[in-house]
Amino acid sequence: MTKQTVVVGSSVGLHARPAAMIAQAAGAYEEEILLILDGEEVDATSSLMIMTLGADCGASVTVESENADAVAEIAGLIARDLDA
Repeated sequence: MTKQTVVVGSSVGLHARPAAMIAQAAGAYEEEILLILDGEEVDATSSLMIMTLGADCGASVTVESENADAVAEIAGLIARDLDA
């Protein structure tokens, strides 16, 4: 299992637009991808579930999957300001 913890870069956190972009990217992988914040795990392919994390800008989110490439891509998206 590969894990990477990253700080949320979007200025308003993981709301609808960033969550949709992350879910779309995660959906391209066959392996399960989880996002973890404060012990709560959600499926990264669901924008609704991502939004339920309530991850604000600056929050530390862990990305976990069997696929290291998936972890790197999703962590990179979370770290970017997807609203810019």
